[in-house]
Amino acid sequence: MPAIHLTPAQRKDHRAAAHHLNPVVMIGAEGLTPAVLKEAEAALSAHGLIKIRVFSDDRTERGAFLEALADQLNAAPIQHIGKLLVLWRPTVEKEKAEPTHRMPGPRVVRVVKPAKTPTHRPQVKKLTVLGNERLTSSGSVKRAKPHQISQKKRALGST
Repeated sequence: MPAIHLTPAQRKDHRAAAHHLNPVVMIGAEGLTPAVLKEAEAALSAHGLIKIRVFSDDRTERGAFLEALADQLNAAPIQHIGKLLVLWRPTVEKEKAEPTHRMPGPRVVRVVKPAKTPTHRPQVKKLTVLGNERLTSSGSVKRAKPHQISQKKRALGST
């Protein structure tokens, strides 16, 4: 018996999400080997929702594979259609690093200047723009001006 039970609506959502996926694990003539279980575990940990292709003509055997995989991997069986099995297990959310408050780094900007005549090609330049610079409409790089502070605020801040 699988550890995760889903409602029909949840199962329907996962089936829809799995529609475009390609099989990432293949079960051959050897059946459920430790290598197949290891690959299925790695794929579930990485993706959460996976398709498995079974190269067996016995429908009951494929159904048994789906139940065995769901039991051994603590996953929910989503679908068994033809030779494809779909499994789902919730993924663990990774903690995101706290953003540091730094200026943005350099970025490469492509500037395209039209040619003077229609028979010539436009001129294409790649420019590196630093965090404290901006690109003007003419295609040149200008250094950004420091933030303007009014005379009153400057006087209040110094006292």
